[in-house]
Amino acid sequence: MAEQEIEIKSFAKKRRSSLIAAVFLMATSAIGPGFITQTAAFTAVMGASFAFGILASIIIDFVVQQNIWRMVTVTQMRASDIANEALPGSGYLLAVLVILGGLVFNVGNIAGAGLGLNAMFGLSPKWGGGLSALLAVYIFSSRSVSTAMDRLMIVLGLAMIALTLYVAFVSHPPVGEALRQSILPDEINFAMITTIVGGTVGGYISYAGAHRLLDKGMGGVENIKAVSSGATKGILVVGLMRYILFLAVLGAMSSGVVLDLSSQESNPASQAFEYAVGSFGVRIFGFIFWGAAITSVIGAAYTSVTFMTVFHKQMTERQRNMATVIFIAISLAIFLMLGTAPAGLLVFAGGFNGLILPLGMTLFIYVGWKRADLMKGYRYPRWLLWAGLITCAFTWYMGVQSVSAIFDFLNIV
Repeated sequence: MAEQEIEIKSFAKKRRSSLIAAVFLMATSAIGPGFITQTAAFTAVMGASFAFGILASIIIDFVVQQNIWRMVTVTQMRASDIANEALPGSGYLLAVLVILGGLVFNVGNIAGAGLGLNAMFGLSPKWGGGLSALLAVYIFSSRSVSTAMDRLMIVLGLAMIALTLYVAFVSHPPVGEALRQSILPDEINFAMITTIVGGTVGGYISYAGAHRLLDKGMGGVENIKAVSSGATKGILVVGLMRYILFLAVLGAMSSGVVLDLSSQESNPASQAFEYAVGSFGVRIFGFIFWGAAITSVIGAAYTSVTFMTVFHKQMTERQRNMATVIFIAISLAIFLMLGTAPAGLLVFAGGFNGLILPLGMTLFIYVGWKRADLMKGYRYPRWLLWAGLITCAFTWYMGVQSVSAIFDFLNIV
């Protein structure tokens, strides 16, 4: 009896740690350099009204992640394999989009890591990006890859939230006004909502946590309740980080600070942190920016490689780790050759990522409605499918907008 109780406790502990790891992989993958820059810039433009955009994005993200995490858990298949079951061949297209988009954005993530170390220590962005990429390579080369990755994600995720919360507290934001405008905004900007939704659950980010749970052995209908709870917590972590970053910037603005948005080199979050905490605020910003970048490097590489298994079913864990190392090394080589992440490259990758979410969501919703044979006896909640259908239409709109942005940028249209 005692042995059985120990076994049950051990299983519960393992499941809890797996969920925490998946939650923070999803959250830290979403909280990248672009996430921080966009949140601060949109707050500078819209002020307290941006609170409504954050709330709307959390609701949309909730529907997206609930559907993806449930579908992967119930079918016990990765997203590309589910897609192939729904429409033969579509899984290969989804995999190519994720891998290519993840590779290009990893160049931007490495650049962001370099900028973070530059703000902290004055290190050259190239050196900072290179050293950060080597740290990621070291993690995937170590014998305890899984443990090292999970711990780094959790520690850096909590540290980023704690430091941002400190800056938000010091900057004295108008919390009451922010809460009011979360429900009754003076202004609504759907373009900004579209952008931040794409940045939170677009591209590889949608599948990071779900694939991590599958690798941790959390597939099956018996785990659906815990997985659903984990998906909700992941979105809440991302929403919390975005909201307190919004409050930190809003606090600086409410004190009369005018944030410079005139050039790509200016970073409104750095300016807000410097105003709130002084010169030390720049170093805090540097750490948060670096933490966001390095966790996104790891998340993008890990998730992109999980999609490679659709082309090579028998890929072992060691082979996947080696593929992840190569993926990061290629990203680093591109970064070192270019010196930065060119705007055109990131816009192109953004267009790709804008197509990944609606493509995947459409196939998943189809499986939920029509492929009961893949559900293993699980009755998929109809309310979630209807909510997913509405969200799917919105993500297609997002996808069209992102592709239009590519053509506009390249002066093709």
